[in-house]
Amino acid sequence: MPAAIQGFHDPATGTVSYVVHDPATREAAVIDPVLDYDAAAGRTSTRSADLLLAHLREQRLSLQWILETHAHADHLSAAPYLKRQAGGRVAIGEHIREVQATFGRLYNQPVVDDGFDRLLRNGERLNIGSLEVTALLVAGHTPADLAYRLEDAVFVGDTLFMPDLGSARADFPGGDAAQLYRSMQRLLALPPETRVFVCHDYPSGRGARWQTTVAEQRTANIHVRDGVTEAEFVAMRRARDATLGVPALMLPALQVNIRAGQLPPAEDNGVAYLRIPVNALPAP
Repeated sequence: MPAAIQGFHDPATGTVSYVVHDPATREAAVIDPVLDYDAAAGRTSTRSADLLLAHLREQRLSLQWILETHAHADHLSAAPYLKRQAGGRVAIGEHIREVQATFGRLYNQPVVDDGFDRLLRNGERLNIGSLEVTALLVAGHTPADLAYRLEDAVFVGDTLFMPDLGSARADFPGGDAAQLYRSMQRLLALPPETRVFVCHDYPSGRGARWQTTVAEQRTANIHVRDGVTEAEFVAMRRARDATLGVPALMLPALQVNIRAGQLPPAEDNGVAYLRIPVNALPAP
């Protein structure tokens, strides 16, 4: 039986989380879970993650894996919460070490206990029940981005967006527009019928969507459709990225996500604190 895939769109961050399971064994993986965070109030909630847990319970699934496509800059990861509630192991690409080093310096806090159970190499395989998943390195947005290929589907993280939105930005520390282009070309070289599941959608004038195909991307993606050269893409991406502000949750999110979603330990008053470096990022 083919893999069952259910997407959950979070309107607050535009993130799409997925529950993927093997119908034969009822074993499952969650990809890119969201921990809700109200920056103004400094409060977290588990509304989005609880939807995933409810789906696991309703379908009577056993959670094997919590798969991160990368250390997200737009939301906090709910991986530790899901692991406490339902089990599973947390995995991410091995190049997360580069991201940890970069942002450990920014926060003046070296990463020691990062909370990841497995660091995946390019081409490495893991199983969800009887289903085989292949990790594909798709660096460019960050050095550590992975896509996950499963049967006729690929979960592309922050590389390709829906065709009318194009591609992810490449101006974060360690990002590289040329590398992003090459990563997307590897994805677009998959069979045309391959289903593409994106990590974000920001609908404007249409409903949220998160599934497309390689063929549709090659024909209609506004940034990397067939015929767009690497030089053209890099020039477009750099010009576009120069107009973008820092994501609203980047500074809170990254210090948590480079530790697999673990919040800082509570201090002697019982309260956990996030660090916000002041005037440390380049001026716009």
